[in-house]
Amino acid sequence: MSLGYAEKLSYREDVGTVGMSEIFDPPDVLERKIEELAMMIQKSKHLVAFTGAGISTSCGIPDFRGPKGVWTLQHEGKGVPEASLPFHRAMPSLTHMALVELEKAGILKFVISQNVDSLHLRSGIPREKLSELHGNSFREICLSCGAEYLRDFEVETIGMKETLRRCSNDKCGAKLVDTVLDWEDALPPKEMNPAEKHCKMADVVLCLGTSLQITPACNLPLKCIRGGGKLVIINLQSTPKDKKASLVIHGLVDKVIAGAMHLMNLQIPPFVRIDLVQLSLTQFPKNDRNVKWTLRVSSVHGRRASLPFLKSVEVSFSDRPYLKPAILLEQPFLLKRDTLKTRPFTMVLVLNFGEGCGCPSSRIEWPVDFQAPRNGFSHDKSLVCHKLRESSIQDSSCGMYAAIERRNLSEPKCEVTSYAIVTNILRYNCVLGSIVHKSNSIVTKRHSESTNGKKEIPKKLKES
Repeated sequence: MSLGYAEKLSYREDVGTVGMSEIFDPPDVLERKIEELAMMIQKSKHLVAFTGAGISTSCGIPDFRGPKGVWTLQHEGKGVPEASLPFHRAMPSLTHMALVELEKAGILKFVISQNVDSLHLRSGIPREKLSELHGNSFREICLSCGAEYLRDFEVETIGMKETLRRCSNDKCGAKLVDTVLDWEDALPPKEMNPAEKHCKMADVVLCLGTSLQITPACNLPLKCIRGGGKLVIINLQSTPKDKKASLVIHGLVDKVIAGAMHLMNLQIPPFVRIDLVQLSLTQFPKNDRNVKWTLRVSSVHGRRASLPFLKSVEVSFSDRPYLKPAILLEQPFLLKRDTLKTRPFTMVLVLNFGEGCGCPSSRIEWPVDFQAPRNGFSHDKSLVCHKLRESSIQDSSCGMYAAIERRNLSEPKCEVTSYAIVTNILRYNCVLGSIVHKSNSIVTKRHSESTNGKKEIPKKLKES
């Protein structure tokens, strides 16, 4: 979970039992239990996963009650532990991606999460098959029309407070609120009701990396028992529900799940992180010969939103060497120039990524012709990202990009293009229970756009 989230929570003296010692099953016992777990998963008709902070510790996010957990260290007067990565760059663990494969295989029917780190959504679990009981640090909601907005930055507030943004629905425009609960906030029915429904339907509820101490969430898995279902707990510490479980496994969640997936001959899919960026070119005619223009590199979530994955932007002009290049170091990334209106040129943008990205940069070439504006287009975002994901997996390369949409605005004239960029690729090993590959290669150019407005998609994107 987010360290920012922990610091924003209201103070509470009683946060349950913290700092309990970790328990590891002996290797032979662990192997037998993993085999039993694989059999239970294979035979299940309605498998539900119930997850806690323990499935995200391998992502660099500290838990709360472990020996080095947030509340354990605070209880000892040591303050908040440091995460190994910026929170917004945390990526799904092997367990997160195994759940994705189980869902795609039709085995896993629903996921209930107590985490606010958004990793289940990032991994690819469909929103309609996920209850985030305590909210999501990257999700905002409109209480007026119900629209949800998933961000690439951590929302500033918790406790269902108003944020800095408004609903983008033209018929609404209401202020948005965060979705993360504070201690005294009731669990939202939209998340609680389907979670309760699926636990009652479940023949197996798989509790992963949770101490099962926070009420009322911790009582949900028990509802499967009343209908004849089985409770499985995988955690490094004992829980208050262990005696009610059919199987309790004390081991690293990633290792246990990797072993079960291996026995079931199921492959864990790689994770591909795709981030979005918006390029805007606004022109202000000066006279018949010259034009003033402004380049803006910004978030698709609005001008007031940050671009957390970008460190800097380098701008150069490959066919106009006398135009001075620029390095934009601070957000908002803006470049203002005055050039001849009659001479087209190609602007080369190198987007330098920040900490936690799998490659240093991506390079985009943007043809500019002020006398022949390019046509607008709008592609299906999901389809573009799917093709981009498949191509990046095939090439094992991050830094690839594709255009999603181009809009031409008037008064002042402005061309706005949104791009999807692959910023990480992770592969997982079922036998080792770990990440075995992190792509660091750079792809400098993955599609080009000619000055007549036609977009050329690389062959591999066309065929995927």
